[in-house]
Amino acid sequence: MKMCQTIDNFEERRLALQVAIDAQKTQAERNRLGQFATPTALAVDILKYASRLFPENEKVRFLDPAIGTGAFYAALRKVFPKQRIAEAHGLEIDPLYQESASRLWAESGLELRLADFTREKPSSGFNLVICNPPYVRHHHLQNDDKSSLQFRTFNACGVKINGLAGLYCHFLGLSHAWMADGGVAGWLIPSEFMDVNYGRAVKQYLLDKVTLLHIHRFDPHDVQFADALVSSAVVWFKKTLPPKNHTVKFTFGGTLLEPKHLREIPAKTLLHETKWTRFPLADIRSTGDCATLSDFFQIKRGIATGDNNYFILNAEEIASRHLPMQAFKPILPSPRHLQDNEVFADNDGAPRLERKLFLLNTRLSENEIQERFPSLFAYLQDGKSRGIHQRYLCRHRAPWYAQENRPSAPIVCTYLGRIGTKSGRPFRFILNNSTATVTNVYLAMYPTLSVIRAMKRDCMLIRRLWEALNQIAPDKLLGEGRVYGGGLHKLEPNELANVDATGILELLSDFKIRTIAKQFALFGGDNE
Repeated sequence: MKMCQTIDNFEERRLALQVAIDAQKTQAERNRLGQFATPTALAVDILKYASRLFPENEKVRFLDPAIGTGAFYAALRKVFPKQRIAEAHGLEIDPLYQESASRLWAESGLELRLADFTREKPSSGFNLVICNPPYVRHHHLQNDDKSSLQFRTFNACGVKINGLAGLYCHFLGLSHAWMADGGVAGWLIPSEFMDVNYGRAVKQYLLDKVTLLHIHRFDPHDVQFADALVSSAVVWFKKTLPPKNHTVKFTFGGTLLEPKHLREIPAKTLLHETKWTRFPLADIRSTGDCATLSDFFQIKRGIATGDNNYFILNAEEIASRHLPMQAFKPILPSPRHLQDNEVFADNDGAPRLERKLFLLNTRLSENEIQERFPSLFAYLQDGKSRGIHQRYLCRHRAPWYAQENRPSAPIVCTYLGRIGTKSGRPFRFILNNSTATVTNVYLAMYPTLSVIRAMKRDCMLIRRLWEALNQIAPDKLLGEGRVYGGGLHKLEPNELANVDATGILELLSDFKIRTIAKQFALFGGDNE
């Protein structure tokens, strides 16, 4: 009991130290450096779980490559008896944290160095690596640093990390060279690697180079770091090649020690699964020929204008500025201003809405506009005086005020959503009977050529497709998308396209549609 009280006193001092150091940095600076402290209770849970993976009498040689003020070391001392800790090492790149932590733990047996883990020569032999690595996004890394990191990480673990990967992916790969054979590692990292393209290399490492034991994903509504809106996971693996017919434990919700959901997934299934966040809640996909939404629709993001406040105007603004309506096309408002899931049209095709919006979109040259529409020319000059033409999207367009080609889509889907809405559905499918296009807060769903042909035979087909879309189980949509801290879900076009559409087949009377779509795909059809 006395030892536990002493450790608890250390933890009180460490937390006070953490608060004092954090106060010396701005939130923006800490975000850029990826410095998000591990909560005490979570650190203790992680070390308690680590203790379950160790033989009872095995000595611990501990390493934390981004130790900060020592949350995991404090938890190590709380969970493991002193006589079982053979050695403990920590590296920290920030002098503020390293100097303060060194003073705090000076007499504890922790060897703490001021060092950049990504540039250190590996010192192998650690059988317990626990880390909450810096969450530095790739755009905060210089290109030269990325190349150097990729080279060193490949040398350490044999896997080339994608250039869009965050720094935490390199930390994980580099640690391979520091670990003893049979050693255990626990990483507290963003769960996004489980879904995004850059995470493929990390998943390759976890499946090929080590034995992946367990991934626990926290409920995204339960954000582990109040100052970082990311969904977190704890990844456990052992430095040994995976055995035959290996299965991986996936848990979700609750705590690491007491999760709400659990499922064992064969490693061979994970080799072909792009969305690991589907587990443990979703079933394993069938390996058979399964219908997906791509059989019925080509899906594209809506228009990214470059400046919605400038390019999107309401009818009153257009009239008051005497702008020519022929330079504009109807556009739907954002989902929060669209109450119903069906948009009707006026006689001219514009949405029958109380507040109508229009998108500036013309390919006339500025000289032509100056000659034909002086008021519009003046509006463009006003935009240029504000530097709008120099914004990234605008300066890559010719002319700078011309928008992407996005015809109106008969069905659109919201791009972002949350669980717990009144409808019980995180994403909305909207039947668009108007000629309005959409911004990038929507996904535009264009029927494939085979569906268009079927629509000519059955004018109600598009409505039946829309009704079928609204009967897709929410978990099927959520399973294909990605989630962020706070419970915000997102669907990219290819993710929506990959949603299981078996239910649509069952609800449609014309079952030949999918067969025709497949045939056209074989010959490169249905691209536009």
